[in-house]
Amino acid sequence: MNGSITDEKVLKMTTPSTKNPWTTLSSEVKYDNNWIRVVESKVLNPSGNPGIYGVVHFKNKAIAIIPLDENNNTWIVGQYRYTLNTYEWEVPEGGCPEGEDPLEGAKRELEEETGLQAAHWELVLETQLSNSVSDETGYTYIAKNLSEVGSSPEETEQLHVRKLPFEEVVEMVFRGEIKDGLSVASILKVKIMMDRGLL
Repeated sequence: MNGSITDEKVLKMTTPSTKNPWTTLSSEVKYDNNWIRVVESKVLNPSGNPGIYGVVHFKNKAIAIIPLDENNNTWIVGQYRYTLNTYEWEVPEGGCPEGEDPLEGAKRELEEETGLQAAHWELVLETQLSNSVSDETGYTYIAKNLSEVGSSPEETEQLHVRKLPFEEVVEMVFRGEIKDGLSVASILKVKIMMDRGLL
């Protein structure tokens, strides 16, 4: 048929190449501390033109936890975020050092921030948090069969903890009261799982 798209053209449109189109000519560490390392590379871009690319390497994996009790109540954490100069509500979350099992990091962060321990854990989400400029990855766990043991936040954290029905936390996302990317993705994933009868 005149003007139709052939099967070969459709295949090319729907099957992208996974080969790396970037050429790295050299790399240099521009900044390094206990949490991040910034590397600037001289590159040839996918069109073959020279340029630079900066990558922020995170020395911790991002960990998020959705604790759920038998009535589907959950816990959120409020704290002042230095980077944004704003007070934010988030799910319990923190960092897992390189070489540590993310689940062990999740157990530690839940106890430190909320004073809770859980007998049941399930990994429900893996995320790339800002993959155009950083290699930071996130892991979200659901924690159930909870018991209270007392919190012990880090010295850099002044935390306020709230226990709320999970559905109210979902509404906080829709009202824009929770804006942290990992929290939003985690809450909405768990909401979808609930609606589909997977929890």
